[in-house]
Amino acid sequence: MNTDFAEMIDSIGRFNDELIRAGVLLAAEGLDDPNQGVVVDFSGETPVVTDGPYGETKELFNGYYVLDVASIQEAVEWAKRAPMVSGSKTEIRRVTQIDEFPQDNEWVQKERAWREQTGQL
Repeated sequence: MNTDFAEMIDSIGRFNDELIRAGVLLAAEGLDDPNQGVVVDFSGETPVVTDGPYGETKELFNGYYVLDVASIQEAVEWAKRAPMVSGSKTEIRRVTQIDEFPQDNEWVQKERAWREQTGQL
């Protein structure tokens, strides 16, 4: 299905505005054309780099949202309202928090210090 780019930007803009007004939007970015990317494949002994796209282009993500919501159900309700074209899919996954990792691990401690230093915690 071909959608006019200006029309798509307008509908996404309206949706983004709803997310902002609801106070749940933390981040939202579009991703460049998969043909412009590369894939680093770790299935062998050494990593192999190939030009994109990788796999079926109909299965690639074109962007992402990070929302601060109370539950997976709330995320689903927002996703159902997103202005997506027919045949597209949205994957919903929770972002893990640093507090969920072993706090006695030196790398977790270093990341926590970095996050505190940069105002992320």
